[in-house]
Amino acid sequence: METGIQKYLDGALTVLKRVGIDLTKVEESQLVQILDTIKQVNEPKVLAIAQTVRYMGSFNEMVRDKVRGMKVDDRYNDITEAFTSIRDDSKNLIKQLDDGKIDLKEKMQNLWMKIRRGTTHDRFEGIRKTYFGVSKDTKGQLDREEEIIGAYQDFRLALKNAEIMAKEVLQEQEKINQKAKEDFIAASETVTKYEGGDDAEKSRLQLKRDEAQRAFEQEDKNYQLLKDVSEDLSNSYNVGETLVAKLNQTHNLKNQVYRRSVSFFTLNESVFTTMDAAYTSQFGLHETTQTFEAMKDGAGKGLEDIAEIGKKVEDAALKAGYGSVYKVESVKKLVDAVVGYQEESRKLIEDLRVESTKSAKEIEGIVEDGKRRCREAVTKYLGEAA
Repeated sequence: METGIQKYLDGALTVLKRVGIDLTKVEESQLVQILDTIKQVNEPKVLAIAQTVRYMGSFNEMVRDKVRGMKVDDRYNDITEAFTSIRDDSKNLIKQLDDGKIDLKEKMQNLWMKIRRGTTHDRFEGIRKTYFGVSKDTKGQLDREEEIIGAYQDFRLALKNAEIMAKEVLQEQEKINQKAKEDFIAASETVTKYEGGDDAEKSRLQLKRDEAQRAFEQEDKNYQLLKDVSEDLSNSYNVGETLVAKLNQTHNLKNQVYRRSVSFFTLNESVFTTMDAAYTSQFGLHETTQTFEAMKDGAGKGLEDIAEIGKKVEDAALKAGYGSVYKVESVKKLVDAVVGYQEESRKLIEDLRVESTKSAKEIEGIVEDGKRRCREAVTKYLGEAA
């Protein structure tokens, strides 16, 4: 290649190869095809520019691939919620003890807390796993960012060299363009000033003018292309340089936070472990205390029940063992019933006897009357038949 651009380009391509970009399958850039149309201005430099442009797509593919592989999430919320839930549950236990007891509703709340959130130890383990997951992903991001920044360090220099060459070629084209412009102006003036009567000569002058115009327009188009390329290369380098500088700032800050978090967790893991043990111990103390309180409360109420029930049972036993067998009122009612029956039964018997005799006579009269009526009916029927 014409200049030292290859040195920087080779450095960048080495990084691309290392990260797995297949340089044999680079798609042909449309700009490379356009640059091929102006290589006659300065073929070595134009080809060097085109070579740099050709691999811009590969570099962009590498950056996209690295960004695509970066895992970013909001897992810090999981850690915040875990710590918050541990503290809230501890405060809730204290609140439950304000009235000196834990009712059924509060017991169900505690059970639901364990089912939904897990034990305190489970949540501390979750915090630990979340941290390691975030730390691992951060390390992956840092590695990928370093590859992007490292590749750009060489590629940006190749871009700068391409910008320099584009400006040099633009200067050459500017001279060519100026010459074509002057030729076109001169040819136009010649046609304008021609006063001869030879029509063929006038047409030849017009042809030269038109050819000069066409050549100028083409050179001006080439000039504009080189101007656009040189300016865009300059913008790409300057804006890219700024963005990579910002990326590098963010990368360095992220790296510092990553190293600090590793240092903090590694050297303070014992704090989290002890905190886990302390919270678990407090919950265990709470359970032990409530178990003891439940036993005391149960035993006390049992003694009260034994005293109350025993008094009632014993009083009933005394009455049964030493009291009278029959109640006076019960015996009096029985005697009154027997005497009343005797007093009432004699009169009732006499009345029923009289009623029975009367009923027998009435029944006899009704039966005899019936028999008589039957005989009369038969007799009457026999007479009529005779």
